[in-house]
Amino acid sequence: MVTGRVEIFPPATKIPGESALEFLSGLGARMSHEERLAQVKWLASLMDDRFAVPGTPLRFGLDPVIGLFPGLGDVLTSAISLLIVHHAWQTGASRFTIARMLGNVGVDFLVGAVPFLGDAFDVLWKANRKNARLLEQHLRRQADKERPSQFRRPWN
Repeated sequence: MVTGRVEIFPPATKIPGESALEFLSGLGARMSHEERLAQVKWLASLMDDRFAVPGTPLRFGLDPVIGLFPGLGDVLTSAISLLIVHHAWQTGASRFTIARMLGNVGVDFLVGAVPFLGDAFDVLWKANRKNARLLEQHLRRQADKERPSQFRRPWN
């Protein structure tokens, strides 16, 4: 029986990214560490400090604005924050660094879920900035390990 439906993938064909894990592991798989860091910094700036309150040093991003929508806003901003954690995981960050990043996202999610008080907290907490800094520190340590030291003694 012909249904008139066009199938892009024939039956029994493995669809790329069929599972969430496959999708996430392939996300940006070909990015360099520098590209990842640039994307993370841009995302952190967008979510945490893109806008300024005139006449004050106070800055905020889309995180507290999207968080104004109860439930869905906090889930959405946490999903965006987890993208930063994913980039850190892709660069080989330690379990301790990933745990710290997940802790920052968790605190942001839990406190951010409290109506209004949580949105004010989001303006101050800036979990994405913290996580961008953690990724930058990880990449700096990784680069230092890979760089040959000019001052290393031959007997070391």
